[in-house]
Amino acid sequence: MNLLVIGGGGREHAIVRAIRKNPNVDRVFCIPGNDGMPEATPFPIDVMDTQRQITFAQTEHVDFVIVSPDDPLVAGAADAFRDAGFQTFGPSKQAAQLEGSKAFAKAFMQRHHIPTAAYEVFDDAQAAYAYVEDEARAGHLPLVVKADGLALGKGVTIAETLEEAKEAIHRLMEEGQFGDSGREVVIEEFLEGPEVTVLSLTDGHTVVPLLSSMDHKRAYDGDEGPNTGGMGVIAPNPYYTDEIAARCMEEIFTPTLNGMAEEGAPFTGCLYFGLMLTQDGPKVIEYNCRFGDPEAQAVLALLESDLLTALQATTDGTLSPEMVRFADGASCCVILASDGYPLHYEKNLEITIPRDVADKVYAAGIRKKGSTLYTNGGRVVGVVETAPTLEEAINAAYQTAARVTFANKVFRRDIGQRALRVLRAGKGGKA
Repeated sequence: MNLLVIGGGGREHAIVRAIRKNPNVDRVFCIPGNDGMPEATPFPIDVMDTQRQITFAQTEHVDFVIVSPDDPLVAGAADAFRDAGFQTFGPSKQAAQLEGSKAFAKAFMQRHHIPTAAYEVFDDAQAAYAYVEDEARAGHLPLVVKADGLALGKGVTIAETLEEAKEAIHRLMEEGQFGDSGREVVIEEFLEGPEVTVLSLTDGHTVVPLLSSMDHKRAYDGDEGPNTGGMGVIAPNPYYTDEIAARCMEEIFTPTLNGMAEEGAPFTGCLYFGLMLTQDGPKVIEYNCRFGDPEAQAVLALLESDLLTALQATTDGTLSPEMVRFADGASCCVILASDGYPLHYEKNLEITIPRDVADKVYAAGIRKKGSTLYTNGGRVVGVVETAPTLEEAINAAYQTAARVTFANKVFRRDIGQRALRVLRAGKGGKA
């Protein structure tokens, strides 16, 4: 089989490595890919140029397509590939609205009684200012201000003060920090509790949750600094007990799947549930319409069953829970970034990845010139280690991360520490 993966970061590297394990795979193409991904053949076609990608797939006799990133999915890339006759993993444009528009997602949850934070939507900055002023007077701080559209995981501000809320509205709606994505904003109540990410496969009528995980979004230790695309992940998440998983299936996962089908937009592909475990029970913070990044790196590292078989079953309506199995133990992913990420950072810095740890390193932003690798993004690589216990996985990940070198390398030093404290307190599995 010839496979095509659309995308080019650490998430796509994790997907490529996992599907490569299927013995029926001959070639894997990745558009655009990156030079740190030796398991796939990269081609420099723009990730949004779906028509050129289809022409390429026809020329190379591709048998199966995986559309991975949010932007092309929201733009309808999976539909276009299917219309061209390709078996394609990824939701329709209509279904991808769950991520493409937070206003759509919130209204959808309200219609189908899916627990989430209270909210209001604004397309007028002055009305948004007046609302946060009223909320501040009523003592309803912090508030969460979100760009309605896609913003590379950075369009969310937790405003502790009225001034911070107003500044977030100004950046999004008046300065246009994220262009059209921020012309409309969602302002939510602030939810408290542990966060959990659950990636799931769904063929439109069956949903199969994958291993739970805990992302670390803030740039600096102690959950300080700006939101990023993710600075590290551990899996499984010790807060996500069997009891909570059962509640999520009954109150969130199944109603989401059924609701999309009822509205004529059945969701097929990977549906990402970003959850907050509040005192009132689990609530949805956000949906994503694809594998998380870097969550996919930590979760797929523990996958024992064949990913490609599960993805194919997802596309043809034959998915079942028995198709997905995970190893015991835990995983830890530490992101190595360029200093200044997610704001301003330098590229083209020489990077060294020792050969004996290359299979633990997932390339997010790497280019090659001759035989030398250089950084080519804010998040450069993810380093993933698995072990029988979370503590061992964390220690191994940091030991391996120390051996990957480039100038201005930065990383969080506390990935997984909150989860370890939970485990040591006896509230989860093995530390």
